[in-house]
Amino acid sequence: MKDYYKINEISKLYRIGIDSLRYYEKLGILNPKRDNNGYRLYSLKEIFKLNIIRDLRSLDFSFKQIKAYLDDQCISNSMALIQAEQALIESQMETLRAAKAALHSRVEMLNVLSSAKVGEYVVRTYPDRFCLRLNAEITRDEETDFAINKLHMKHDAMLCELGNLSIGAVPSMEDFYKGGNGVFNSVFIVLENQTDQFDFILPEGRYLSVYYRGTYAQSSDQIREILNFAKTQGMDVLGDPFELYHIDNRYTVQQEEFLTEIQMRVAD
Repeated sequence: MKDYYKINEISKLYRIGIDSLRYYEKLGILNPKRDNNGYRLYSLKEIFKLNIIRDLRSLDFSFKQIKAYLDDQCISNSMALIQAEQALIESQMETLRAAKAALHSRVEMLNVLSSAKVGEYVVRTYPDRFCLRLNAEITRDEETDFAINKLHMKHDAMLCELGNLSIGAVPSMEDFYKGGNGVFNSVFIVLENQTDQFDFILPEGRYLSVYYRGTYAQSSDQIREILNFAKTQGMDVLGDPFELYHIDNRYTVQQEEFLTEIQMRVAD
C-alpha cells in the first residue's frame, strides 16, 4: 500500500469531486502535503479523515462541526459525537415511522373511498373542523389547483403534504342562483387537529352529505339536487353547501375516478 495518494486517485476512489476535496482543504478539514511539483499528496491519515467526513456529512453534520471534532479528537469528544449520531438517527427513524404511518393511512383511505356509494344522501355528525382558507374567484379546474397549492405554500410550515389533507372549495351561491355553472369563492384545507392558527371553523353538527364521481362540471347539478333533497325531507339548512375533493388529481388523471363529496350543514 502506498503512503501517499494524489488528488485524482482520491477522487476516483471515494467518488468525490476534485473541487470538493479542494474545498475541504480550504476549510482546513484536510491538509494534504505537496510534492516538488506542487501536486497534493494525501496521507493515510488524511484518507482516514475523509472517511469521517463522509460519514458525518451523511448524517447532516455541518463542516464547522466536523472541523471542530477533527481538531480535537479524544475519547470524550468521540463519545459525544456517537451520542449525537444516535440522537440524529433516532430522529430520522421517527420521521420515517411517521411517513410510513401516513402512507398506510392514505392507502386505507383510498381503499375505502374507491368503494364509496355515490348518489346516496347521508347525514353525518362532525366536531368543529378548523380550516385555512384562500379567497379567490375560481372558474376553472386549473385555477382550483393553483389556489390550493398557493394556500398550501402559504402555510407549509404547519401543514403536512397535501396527500394527507382534506381539501375543499366553496361555491358562489350568488352565481348558482343566477344560473351559473361552477364559480367558486374560495378553497380551504381542513386541519388535522385543533389549533390557534385557522381562518374559519366548520362548526360541529349534522351535515347532509352525498358523493359523486367524475368531472367537476357536475357541481352545480349536484348542489341543486342536495338542496332539493333537503327541501323534500323537510330539513332546515343552516349553511351553504361546499365540496370536499377526496380523490382528485393528487391520485389520478382519469376524471371518471374523481370522487367529490358535497356537504351542507342541517339542523338537528
